[in-house]
Amino acid sequence: MRVLSFNVQNLRLRFPGGAKRLDGARDVGEGDGPGDRALDFADRRLTAAVLARADADLCVLQEVFDRATLDYFHDHLLRGAGAAPWPYRVCLPGNDGAGRDSALMARGPMAVTGHARLMPEDVGLEGHPGTRPGRPVFCRDMLMVERGALTLFCVHLKAPWPDREEAWFRRRAEALALRHLIGRRFDDPAAALWLIVGDLNDPRHDEDRAVAPLLDGFAQDLTRRMPEAERWTWWQADGQRGCPDAMLASPALARRWPDAVPQALRLGLGREAGGAAARLEDVGAHRPHASDHAALVLDLPGI
Repeated sequence: MRVLSFNVQNLRLRFPGGAKRLDGARDVGEGDGPGDRALDFADRRLTAAVLARADADLCVLQEVFDRATLDYFHDHLLRGAGAAPWPYRVCLPGNDGAGRDSALMARGPMAVTGHARLMPEDVGLEGHPGTRPGRPVFCRDMLMVERGALTLFCVHLKAPWPDREEAWFRRRAEALALRHLIGRRFDDPAAALWLIVGDLNDPRHDEDRAVAPLLDGFAQDLTRRMPEAERWTWWQADGQRGCPDAMLASPALARRWPDAVPQALRLGLGREAGGAAARLEDVGAHRPHASDHAALVLDLPGI
């Protein structure tokens, strides 16, 4: 099985004048002039091209607006890029007010459980820093995906802004909730085959990482198997690089596939991001691009 995680940067279907069009890979406030909008379709063709090249069995996507957006993107752009179909698709409403939800595409049946309405008291976090009465623990959602012998926990944690300190505590609460849910799902989490996949939004250079409860031996960060120079999946216009995208494996999964190394697919990143990876032909200096993230893929043979 090939598993992919990809933050596709604000994929949204709109209906201007009754027509259908997809927003490009750009953040709110980045620009909404005619020149910006003219690049939207080119962006999304590149997003589709990256996914078609990756050819994953199970795709975990972040920042998809809704199911209608996912289906339109799949039926019109992914199929146009020559991708084999992903007939099983899910995009559940989450807690992000801007509609940046998590989505899934699979080539085989899967069971999906959302946790957008999980409250602090449901996981023993009532009164914990980063939580608030009546507010769900997950800023967006956490999708538990069961596909054969493998269970995925798909996340998009709180970004470190606008208030970096407050965001740290919210991510810590999300990490604790996720650990609790995994412990609830398995009698012996260390012996089960599971993988945490998605955008942790957690700066790796922080001395005390908010997601530390997931990294203290509970799970193994498979991106640490990548060469250090290749351990980046995201780039900002100020030149900052990082690896917020993660694949955290249970001890049993890490042992079963000791040679499984995630691969960052940067072929859709703007050329200004640098790196030795070749780009798709239509990628520009900044835009058009597939996203401000690279896709991250992992092969787990025999499952």
